[in-house]
Amino acid sequence: MQMLEKIAKGTGLFASDAASLLKVALLSRRGRKAAPVTPDRELIIMGNGPSLRQTLDTRMPLLKSRETMAVNFAANAPEFRELSPDHYILADPHFFDATESDPNVRRLWVNLRAVEEPMTLHVPAARLAQAKQLAEGSLLKFSTFNLTPLEGHGTLCRLLMRRGLGMPRPRNVLIAAIMVALNMGYGRLYLVGADHSWSRTLSVDDKNRVLSVQPHFYSDNPAELDRVAAEYAGYHLHDILGSLTVAFRSYFAIKDYAAARGQEILNATPGSMIDAFERQPLPER
Repeated sequence: MQMLEKIAKGTGLFASDAASLLKVALLSRRGRKAAPVTPDRELIIMGNGPSLRQTLDTRMPLLKSRETMAVNFAANAPEFRELSPDHYILADPHFFDATESDPNVRRLWVNLRAVEEPMTLHVPAARLAQAKQLAEGSLLKFSTFNLTPLEGHGTLCRLLMRRGLGMPRPRNVLIAAIMVALNMGYGRLYLVGADHSWSRTLSVDDKNRVLSVQPHFYSDNPAELDRVAAEYAGYHLHDILGSLTVAFRSYFAIKDYAAARGQEILNATPGSMIDAFERQPLPER
């Protein structure tokens, strides 16, 4: 709390700044201060969008030779063991609370416990104890981050982000993945499988139910499709579009944060809807 008071005194506060500081005080646990930037370090972050299938089919040797990060249900895909990513990130509470009710989550942890090479699992600070219990006996190393949403004056938010106390509103796991990677000090990030094409699949049926298909590079089984449909039940179209707006706006806040630290974020996803980051294909080797 003393550190937050010091920050507040040194920054001209707006209402949104004060709100961010209050959120940090109430929600954040001890943060991991951002590492110095190493310009020649690169990381490929693999979202689970459908275009990742093309990347896996054509660039597997490159992915296996570079540092990579996987997200969410990637460990349930057949290619997971061959890819053997260096980093893995989980952010949604579902991955920690649904091991009994969701067979896909249960299988995810079975696959994570079975990794044969060292891998760092990044989890929300509040979920570390659960993650360690779920991964007991595995080769996984653990690192934590704070999901506390930050908005407001750029200088203050960037300072809080550098101290690992929060991030731009994390409406999806890719936002958390990018922020974690930036704070690990990578000079350049490549994004693949970051289609974010959900708006193309939105529709409303004759009972005014919002329907959304969220395709992945792997085939979702019926249980996962039913879970996603249940999550969307009760939401209206303006709720979904508002959530998408928040996510896409967060990428511009991330872009500003990366630029202030001299880091690059390059979107190598064909057809991606993210308009914040420069488009550039993966390197040839």
